[in-house]
Amino acid sequence: MSKVATLLRKGKKALRDLELLKVLQSEIRHELSNDLYTNETGSLGDFVIDWNSPHSKDIIVRRRCESGEEIAISALLGEETFVEGNLYPKEADMKVCIKKKGLSSILQFDCKVLDDGESKIDFHIQNAYYLRSPTDLGSSVYRGPAFSELDPALQQELKQYLISRGISDSLSAFLLHHIHHKEQDQYLKWLQKLEAMVALS
Repeated sequence: MSKVATLLRKGKKALRDLELLKVLQSEIRHELSNDLYTNETGSLGDFVIDWNSPHSKDIIVRRRCESGEEIAISALLGEETFVEGNLYPKEADMKVCIKKKGLSSILQFDCKVLDDGESKIDFHIQNAYYLRSPTDLGSSVYRGPAFSELDPALQQELKQYLISRGISDSLSAFLLHHIHHKEQDQYLKWLQKLEAMVALS
């Protein structure tokens, strides 16, 4: 290959890299200037953060009640909601596990946390399970009926049961805000790593 062809190839590559670098820098500037999640909303209440690695997508909070009951909640971003006017474009998948003192059984609730677009963040129970033990998770184990098949009064009472244990609108808002903010931070760091790598080439 001639020196001219080599120089042309290197020049084209440098131009492509420069274009990519410009787009990355533009996206970074956009993300920095549009930080929607800087102001915390909601509250942890009596819960404490148990797990919140900057490298993972989830957060885990816990609470131990005076009665010895333990409540653990994990949350991570779910599907996009496509609700116009909402601050949070994605719902949160929230799993609530409640363990009574002295028992190995667990009540597990699979919930969705949603921003309805009218500044109201709420959680909805999707499933309620009774597990004999934390290790009893086989697919053939009967966990209970589909939540939507339960009597509406029972559905409402199960939600009130969670609310009475501190799973409030305020906690739901905190979790939804926190994991959106976390995802935005992770995306920004990813862009910055790409920018640094492209700038070196």
